[in-house]
Amino acid sequence: MPPKRKLTGTLTAMVTPFRRGKVAHDELARLVEFQIRGGIDGLVPVGTTGESPTLTHEEHIAVIGTVVAAARGRVPVVAGTGSNATHEAVELTRLAHEAGADAMLLVAPYYNKPSQEGLFRHFAAVAECTDRPIILYSIPGRCVIEIGVPVIERLRARFPHVAWIKESGGNVDRVDQIKQALGRDITVLSGEDSLTLPFMAVGAEGVISVASNLFVREVSGMVRSALAGDYASALRQHRRLYPMFRAIFVEPNPVPIKAALARAGVISSPEVRLPLCEMAAGNRALLNSVIAALRR
Repeated sequence: MPPKRKLTGTLTAMVTPFRRGKVAHDELARLVEFQIRGGIDGLVPVGTTGESPTLTHEEHIAVIGTVVAAARGRVPVVAGTGSNATHEAVELTRLAHEAGADAMLLVAPYYNKPSQEGLFRHFAAVAECTDRPIILYSIPGRCVIEIGVPVIERLRARFPHVAWIKESGGNVDRVDQIKQALGRDITVLSGEDSLTLPFMAVGAEGVISVASNLFVREVSGMVRSALAGDYASALRQHRRLYPMFRAIFVEPNPVPIKAALARAGVISSPEVRLPLCEMAAGNRALLNSVIAALRR
């Protein structure tokens, strides 16, 4: 089934607000409204930024349900449903489909290091359980393996709804390889805020952004300028935002962006779940100074 809207532009990799150890669903709903009023193109709950590894299955699906309900069809909701166990990825995808997600984000299986054939079979099994759009997610820094271009080609040839990839390998050449192989048959989305503009210069069509949790208009504006072919304006915006793009990854994601959101009053607490923990004082001061400079 083709998506109702193009999955391009700026999609926010949403944080999951916590309050005293529990998911703060009221704050999550307010964050959805904050995003939509800021002009976001899509929402991506329960990815790594949403601390999916530390959510129970029940919490995972409940978060998707809250975001879908709060979005009210105004923007697409792309649910993170990846796992390193194929049966679990299939089940999460099925449940997300039932919860009303418009599309799914599937990370490459982590830790168990499957072969490229194993990767193909993993994603094929998930693709067979839903007709909603699937965004592949290649992030070798966390998963150790990369989704090879031949695997992407095989999946795209067999499954019309596997036509997107979130690319987080930090390599412009990799984006070029994907576009050279598949052209318009694949939509590439940057998975790294600081590389969004370079990736778009060689064919990416947007970003799944951490920074846009707080800086919705700013990141969206840069991406829209690039999509319109106004790279001079996009570059000016990139240069202005770049120190912030770096600062929000001074500690493991989503610790810094949650601290920034709490400081700005968008969420009530920077709380994360172990094994993540609060920011070191020095890094927090650095983050605050970079954001203050950007706000001036």
